[in-house]
Amino acid sequence: MKPKINAEECIGDGICEEICPEVFELRDDGLAYVIDEDPPENLNDKIEESVEECPTSAIIIEDAE
Repeated sequence: MKPKINAEECIGDGICEEICPEVFELRDDGLAYVIDEDPPENLNDKIEESVEECPTSAIIIEDAE
């Protein structure tokens, strides 16, 4: 599972960082970023929760190849 953030959709709510700080980070520009592009499988539930809770649906998940 590879999380990505659509910067055009991100409003910097920060819920993703609250749920999964191992993968997401809110930066000084007010937007969220993926800081671990290949996270371990044990974080999948937290990543999926971040996707569900994102108010603008800015987080997408690509399947790892």
